[in-house]
Amino acid sequence: MGNNQKKDIILIGAGVMSATLGSLLRELAPDWEIKVFEKLGSAGEESSNEWNNAGTGHAALCELNYTSEKTDGSIDISKAVKVNEQFQLSRQFWSYLVKNGLITNPQDFIMPLPHMSLVHGESNVAFLKKRLEALSESPLFRGMEFSEDPEKLREWLPLIMEGRTSDEPIAATKIDSGTDVNFGALTRLMFDHLKSDNVQINYKHSVEDIKRKDGVWEVKVHDHSNDKLEYHTADFVFIGGGGGSLPLLQKTGIPEAKQIGGFPVSGLFMVCKNPEVIEQHHGKVYGKAKVGAPPMSVPHLDTRYINNEKTLLFGPFAGFSPKFLKTGSNMDLLNTVKPNNVLTMMAAGLKEMGLTKYLIQQVMLSDEKRMEEVREFIPTAKLEDWDTVVAGQRVQIIKDTETGKGTLQFGTEVVSSSDGSVAALLGASPGASTAVHVMLEVLEKCFPQQLSDWEAKIKEMIPSYGVSIGNHPELFDEIHSSTAQTLGLYEKEAVHS
Repeated sequence: MGNNQKKDIILIGAGVMSATLGSLLRELAPDWEIKVFEKLGSAGEESSNEWNNAGTGHAALCELNYTSEKTDGSIDISKAVKVNEQFQLSRQFWSYLVKNGLITNPQDFIMPLPHMSLVHGESNVAFLKKRLEALSESPLFRGMEFSEDPEKLREWLPLIMEGRTSDEPIAATKIDSGTDVNFGALTRLMFDHLKSDNVQINYKHSVEDIKRKDGVWEVKVHDHSNDKLEYHTADFVFIGGGGGSLPLLQKTGIPEAKQIGGFPVSGLFMVCKNPEVIEQHHGKVYGKAKVGAPPMSVPHLDTRYINNEKTLLFGPFAGFSPKFLKTGSNMDLLNTVKPNNVLTMMAAGLKEMGLTKYLIQQVMLSDEKRMEEVREFIPTAKLEDWDTVVAGQRVQIIKDTETGKGTLQFGTEVVSSSDGSVAALLGASPGASTAVHVMLEVLEKCFPQQLSDWEAKIKEMIPSYGVSIGNHPELFDEIHSSTAQTLGLYEKEAVHS
């Protein structure tokens, strides 16, 4: 393995992305030295934490914003197919980890759960029907049902249909092969497995600077437990610090980091504390985003399994805070404005006036106003049954694209240097669900010399690697059922259908 000479790797941030990259590298290059630096006291505490995201194994089974209506009225499903294929890669890698005893008890992080989409109004019902017809052509969405029959909907959605008086048309789609993923638990399980002689995980260590020095990266780290500064060097640095990635990427000075800004969006969830209400709902139900709302604020009512307990969340209510991390500083946004991105940021500010106004309105909502939105889903909802929980901070990327200066990007993106020695992950949803796909992209961009040596091992871990699984129905069926079996999703999937 001539190309596989030993390397020193630094991973910044102990979230799901670093956990995934670290786990992949540990299988592919077990003798490489890996150091992880995390500002907080344990793994998976920021964006990956189970209370900071929706935990929807994002496979485009219920998210209406992944299927858009074209001007001729047809439905474009290409994004839905892409996101689903990416989620299948994650399922395969998690199955590999479970099958090889690298993590145990898959039910601690993944549970089978129906995914549903719910719409109101004639035109939306027509859209949902067309969407199902379009998706049915792909094997990835097999088993999805549509209904506008109130009796059927009562069976699927008892809590949502109870006490509903409006005679407005209403319809839903349902598919039983959806999942609820506890990304916080998954991250912690992966880091438990990562600990070894070659992997050093340092909590309460924040990275303050990254500089190129004599052909390697020198990383300046503040060890908060002992209040001292340390300097570490690495051949490759991955910046996976969620909202904290952009300021660190800017410190590297790589040209690829210029003309990129960040737009922070905060979120709130309502959490049900009445066990009787929680029991009446089983599934993740996504609606349509309100006009003017950003794609990540699609309202949804989710059954979640947190600490193996069934919970019910409604949200997210978007909000605005200048912090880039939940535990960040109010100066975060200002500190990332640089001479090379100020015009990009200003252009976005002017373009996104509507969005900014929407976010500020959301921040001003009272609990009672939030409950009105909950009641659009659950007509019988009572304020005393619900608590408000602050979710994670997301930082959307702002950059110059073909559509113009300062375009707000909704998605996840890897920015890497031309020599592949540093990579950063920016952006938000569908983030965690597609972590394996995103980290494979990092490996391809940053370790091209090693890829041919690694390919066989990657295919052992992720059998559909390099194949568009949506175009190979037999392969999809085989992988879907074997991963369901390994991850314990099988009997339950069969029972519900």
